[in-house]
Formats: sequence, structure tokens, C-alpha cells
Amino acid sequence: MDKLPISSRREVDFLVRRFYERIRTHADLGPIFNEVVTDWETHLVHLSDFWEMILLQTGPGAGKFNPVKVHREVDKSVDHSIEQAHFGNWLELWYSTLDQYFEGGVAEFAKEHARRMAHFLFMRIWEARSQV
Repeated sequence: MDKLPISSRREVDFLVRRFYERIRTHADLGPIFNEVVTDWETHLVHLSDFWEMILLQTGPGAGKFNPVKVHREVDKSVDHSIEQAHFGNWLELWYSTLDQYFEGGVAEFAKEHARRMAHFLFMRIWEARSQV
């Protein structure tokens, strides 16, 4: 399969779906996601909306998403067991999915944004734990 640029919702949705196929079967991440996500189809559409907004500046708009709140709630629901290593695993799967299917500036931006987001979200989770 030739690598493609990410230039439309179609590629974003393909990326998100391939990535979460890997997440769901990952030894450490799968149990967390599969416990928390009850409707995978709705979740995948929501995540495609998010990544379309980030990568293409199109889609549903910024006001729809609050990743910090969601990740803090997930951490709480799994007894505050999310560790920095989980974000490292997440990034490894994100990068390898991008590298397998995509190339170009948007794919590189997707890696950089995910790296910054992973760091930021883990720090916000850590802060929330100190408030418990």
C-alpha cells in the first residue's frame, strides 16, 4: 500500500480506526479502553471529529471537546492507575500507525501534536490526583 497524505476526513477516519484497532488489543492499553468505552462506533466518530479539527482545521469545532476532563475521569474510573508509560505506549501505536499508512506534513504534525498532548494530559491527570 502506498502511503498517502492526510488531506480529508476520509484519511483521518481511517487513521483513527486503524489506531484504535491496535489500542483495543494492546496488552496494557486494551483493558483500560475496553473497560471505559461502551460504544466503540460513537467513540470512533467522536475521535475522528477531534482529529479532523486538529489536523485539518475542519469539522465540528473546538468547543465540543474537553480532553483534560475526559482523561481525568478515565483515570479516576481506573483507580488512578494511568501511568506515564501508558501515554508512551499510546504514542508508539499512534506513530507506527501514521508511519504505516501516511506521509507528509500533516502526518508529521499529527505526531508532534500527539506528543505534546500526551505530555499535557498526563500532567493534568497528575495535578488532579493531588486535589483528591
